[in-house]
Amino acid sequence: MESIRRQNPQAALMLLEAQAASARSGFACLFSTADEYETALITERRAQGRYAQGPSYWPLALFVGCALIVAGTVLLFA
Repeated sequence: MESIRRQNPQAALMLLEAQAASARSGFACLFSTADEYETALITERRAQGRYAQGPSYWPLALFVGCALIVAGTVLLFA
């Protein structure tokens, strides 16, 4: 506080205004609602590729299962 008194008043005022602006910016939130935050978070994660789906093996597994059922039915009644 002593160093502020030794400076000229205009410089001290500018210094205090800069410190106040810096302090206010530290508490500012970029999002006004939780929905905005979640949307931005999901968008960022999609851009990173976190939600990319790998190849799905379900169609192949269903085809093989149905083919086995048909083959079993044919062998059962033949």
